[in-house]
Amino acid sequence: MSTNTQNLNKLRELRLNAMATAYELQQEQAKLQHLAFDDRFGLLLESEVSTRNSRKLNRLVKSAGFPEIAAFEDYDARASRGLDKALMSTLANCSWITRKQNLMILGPTGVGKTWLASAFGHQACRLGMTVAFYVANDLFTSIGQAVLDASLPKLKTALYKPNLLILDDFGIGEMSPTAAQVLLDVADRRMRTGSLLLTSQYPADTWHGFFPDPTVADAVLDRVVHQAHRVQLKGESMRKIRGRAALNPG
Repeated sequence: MSTNTQNLNKLRELRLNAMATAYELQQEQAKLQHLAFDDRFGLLLESEVSTRNSRKLNRLVKSAGFPEIAAFEDYDARASRGLDKALMSTLANCSWITRKQNLMILGPTGVGKTWLASAFGHQACRLGMTVAFYVANDLFTSIGQAVLDASLPKLKTALYKPNLLILDDFGIGEMSPTAAQVLLDVADRRMRTGSLLLTSQYPADTWHGFFPDPTVADAVLDRVVHQAHRVQLKGESMRKIRGRAALNPG
């Protein structure tokens, strides 16, 4: 058995599969044989690290449950959306998550709130953070079901753990007293463990009315709203714009 084959086998035994693949490619490219050992070894390490980082990102994104793939570089930053570029630049590094602060994305339906929330989530994943994405009304339904099948502790743990918890379309649907209490527990815990991102088509000063108990509403909003950054989106619904374009392609 040749030395090259032995090296390949050992790399695979150590589960350094990307490094093994890169090593094989090096053997097939004569020009690389003239590189210094440290340079060739550096290329092998770079291949392994890059592959592992890519796999980690894919795992984080899949686990998050985003409704769509989104990236800041693709966002429509036209003035019609009312997007503050300086604020976006500050928020895009996700340091507000490491500081356990919150973010609210507000605006009428169709202006891109869900997309932007997904973009923040993807950016957090790129930085190695864990994220969980929920449509708020779906979460409230899941809470009701979890009470019935005794899985509420497991669900609450899933809401506590991520670095960033995203609740989309807050204010749509009815919130039960149990869901409100769970939201309070989550908001309280996440003040110490992570951040919340909420999107809503309703102004934040109307959120109090979403809760069945005003005392719980005060407690939740005190923990969420008062330490939150705000992104206010404006403009016409993108769905309407795309609909008109489809009907009038010329």
